[in-house]
Amino acid sequence: MSIAFLKDPEGEALEDIPERPISPHRNLVTPEGLAHIEAEVARLEAAFSVAQKAAATKGDEEDRLNLLRVGRDLRYWMARRSNAELVPPLKDSGKVHFGSTVVIEREDGRRQRWRIVGEDEADPSHETISHVSPLARALVNKVVGDVVEVNRMDVEVVEIH
Repeated sequence: MSIAFLKDPEGEALEDIPERPISPHRNLVTPEGLAHIEAEVARLEAAFSVAQKAAATKGDEEDRLNLLRVGRDLRYWMARRSNAELVPPLKDSGKVHFGSTVVIEREDGRRQRWRIVGEDEADPSHETISHVSPLARALVNKVVGDVVEVNRMDVEVVEIH
């Protein structure tokens, strides 16, 4: 069944939902990040099966649109799984590296704790930043006491875990 073009509830044609962009950077992941990717693939495979049945049975636009969305997300996570590069935890905490938790002090005296993780794992509200973020890039290979400039602001490494 082709569902490339559909009509929305107002009667306008819907085209395929745009694909989620895949980052051009290496897909480095922590063990937790890889587990998250695997869980997303499993969840979306189940959701896709349900969505296929609903679209085939009822066949309304909402079911077809849901099938498109779930299919798009499943393709994204399967691609992320296929190019994931697991980075095992390193024991050396002398230098900042992928997987490190770093405490920094900003010029204004604020201290922040960040764990450097993969792009799909990054969530600043949970103190994680992507390894391709400007801050993470500036911190990698630094040691306690090093000062780096990020966004025209000095940041000092005060702890590495």
